[in-house]
Amino acid sequence: MVDLVRSRSLAPNAALLLISFACLAPVQLAAQTPAKAPASKQATYKPARLADGKPDFSGFWSYNTATPFVRPDRFQGREFLRPDEVQAVETGRHRVDEDRVKGAPCVVFITNSNCAASVGGPRGGPGGVGDYNAVFLEMDKSKVVATMRTSILVDPKDGKMPPMKPEATASAAAARAYRLEHPFDGPENLTTFDRCMTGGGAPYGAGPYNNTLHVVQSPTHVAITQEMMHDVRVIPLDGRPHGEVRQWQGDSVGHYEGDTLVVETTNFNGKRGRADQRTKVTERFTRTAADILLYQFTVDAPDLYTAPYSGELPMTLSKDPVYEYACHEGNYSMPLILSGARADERAAAAKSGTK
Repeated sequence: MVDLVRSRSLAPNAALLLISFACLAPVQLAAQTPAKAPASKQATYKPARLADGKPDFSGFWSYNTATPFVRPDRFQGREFLRPDEVQAVETGRHRVDEDRVKGAPCVVFITNSNCAASVGGPRGGPGGVGDYNAVFLEMDKSKVVATMRTSILVDPKDGKMPPMKPEATASAAAARAYRLEHPFDGPENLTTFDRCMTGGGAPYGAGPYNNTLHVVQSPTHVAITQEMMHDVRVIPLDGRPHGEVRQWQGDSVGHYEGDTLVVETTNFNGKRGRADQRTKVTERFTRTAADILLYQFTVDAPDLYTAPYSGELPMTLSKDPVYEYACHEGNYSMPLILSGARADERAAAAKSGTK
């Protein structure tokens, strides 16, 4: 959901770009009363089994949600929403999406970011040139998940990201400044989203559209296809160690702990800004109801953040399949962006009388 259509990652070693709805309009809250976690079916649910006896996670799973990634300040100190607050949070999310459709000049979705930091300025941000309309957005499906949490982040306990390390902050700021000064010098200056190379991977987080996974299992592997950017992770379950090749989405290996699939991902290539080369992501998939796949994750990025952080998000069984995401095949944006930049440069040179 970052720059929503095209995730504007800032630099190879920039911080993990996170979804944040802190910009939602304030809502009037009822008198503060303690909120409790909703009752869980996890303790009693028995998942369906595959032929080898392992729990069946296969199918299409949606992780679209109105639950913010980080806890908004208005819910400070509160882990859960009250029932009367759920609609206000969902309405706030829908309002943000509606503003995009109406062509609002810029809406902030990224933690510690602002409209001016978007490559190309507000014109290229949400609601601007190149943005998508309501046909592509999932406004009516953005609900607060059954946990009624005030944030997807569960650790740190305040629902906020741990501080970035000073050197990581400085690196991100320098890369951001460079990109603002040289946004369209060449394809390398544009994001992997713009270039239709890769855009997903662990940990999963909701965007404005294409928030669906397709899980396929065998006795030796699990394959997870992400609708966004048609990224596929093939995860071996045979006890092999991590490979030595660093990859865009890292190298994943998995195993079962009871009815939970545990996946550990390391060896990121550090070229995306989502994770540096020492980042480790641990994911846990547990089917807690016939239509719920509980997704939990912990990210340990020791070169970026002062502490690990964890979150959880129930994914819901979807009747909709994963459709083709033919981004690269139809990516006319790249030649148009670069040719437009060259045309601007020629016009500026002609105006100044230089060659």
